[in-house]
Amino acid sequence: MTTTINVVRYASPIGMLSLSSVDGKLVHLDFEDNDDRLKTIQTRRFKKLDWIEGGSAPKAITNWLDGYFAGVVGDLPMAAITMIGTDFQKSVWDALINIPNGKSVSYAGLAVQLGKPNAVRAVARANALNPVSIIVPCHRVIGSNGTLTGYAGGLDRKKWLLDHEAAMLARAA
Repeated sequence: MTTTINVVRYASPIGMLSLSSVDGKLVHLDFEDNDDRLKTIQTRRFKKLDWIEGGSAPKAITNWLDGYFAGVVGDLPMAAITMIGTDFQKSVWDALINIPNGKSVSYAGLAVQLGKPNAVRAVARANALNPVSIIVPCHRVIGSNGTLTGYAGGLDRKKWLLDHEAAMLARAA
């Protein structure tokens, strides 16, 4: 069976994003310069894919992104997203969603929160395989010493996202 994946481009302040949907639900959000990563990850998940460029992304997703980049903290549009992964990956992604806007946690801290303190590398790997960047905030995970590490979009973008969220939090206070 072939799955049709619709890829739409979204202009953000830190680069063009690729929004990929299957059956009207977002399955992948990443930076356009990571399209090879998108294709690798989604081919593993769906096996046979028919790629279509253009069309439209789920409106709940583009509305959330518009608000986020305008500095508005909104409810995550999880009903418009399909997260495909192992149970462990999904537990990590759920934990990412619970990191408050403007805050960060270390990979080790996230492993402890999940009740798996020895699974730091597995947590880091699941974080790296997060298919819905920005919305599921993998950029909020940092090194144990407070340094910015490991972001597929690049450390400059990770810093921008964290600074942007800190500014949103400051405005809301």
